[in-house]
Amino acid sequence: MNAITALSWNFENNGKKDPARRRDGYQLLARLSPDLVFRQEMWDAGQDGKQVMSEAENLLGMRGWLGASSCTAIFASTEFTPMREWSTSFPYVLPPTALTLRYTPAGERALPLVAVSYHLNYASTAHRLAEIEWLSTWADKKWQIPDGPSVTLPALMGGDNNSYPVPGIPGDPVLPELEAIRDQPHRLHRSYVGADGVRRMDTRPDEALRTAGLQDVARHRALAGDAGAVARTVNACDTHGPDSRIDRVYATPELLPAVVSVDVIEVPLDLSDHHIVRVCLDADALIDALRAPFAAAH
Repeated sequence: MNAITALSWNFENNGKKDPARRRDGYQLLARLSPDLVFRQEMWDAGQDGKQVMSEAENLLGMRGWLGASSCTAIFASTEFTPMREWSTSFPYVLPPTALTLRYTPAGERALPLVAVSYHLNYASTAHRLAEIEWLSTWADKKWQIPDGPSVTLPALMGGDNNSYPVPGIPGDPVLPELEAIRDQPHRLHRSYVGADGVRRMDTRPDEALRTAGLQDVARHRALAGDAGAVARTVNACDTHGPDSRIDRVYATPELLPAVVSVDVIEVPLDLSDHHIVRVCLDADALIDALRAPFAAAH
């Protein structure tokens, strides 16, 4: 199988201003041979003529796009051709990076796809919900098929959700109990008051994206029997509670048949407080999905 590897990683503080740690992080990513990388916490990457960003591109051997305020970035191999960059300033505290990319092996008679790297607000559940609602608009971008209809582009989005997936999948980390979170401000940051007045752990961003038709690819694979897909992406700690799956990748339905595996690459805690989510797609199945609207139109 010809595989396409997509990685999503919140590399803590982009190496914590330590060039050696930063190099170690990007070399780790490079060893995973990615075709797409969704990065969060790109602090300082835009300073001094984007030297840190250029370093990352060189270590990965990929082209990169740095989002506003150096919050997020996307890196892509030469098999992806950029078609458009999207404005991402409102309403995000940490602006995402959003691109339309063409998978070059699919050819000209195939749809491009929208790729988004995002990092939802840390402190406010209300703001996170607004951010995710706006994020869903990238699953509604149109493409005009020559001599055919306008169709909706597929989308692949990876990021740090600062919130939890809706429970119910075997093997998924359990939701924290509010009172068991020792850091009281963090209780507020990760919970909201429902219509019945009861405070609940925040799963609303996940529910919102699912309502918009996007699917958590780890959940998709777990439902197919791949229990390892829903492994933790953040370790348990005294202040923040148990293991959790904060980092997730979402795809529109037409891409799901191409997703053949999802796993989590654990990293040492002195390197980052988040692990790497890896998604492998079957390149031939992706090409079929991207070409299907053209075939249907003629």
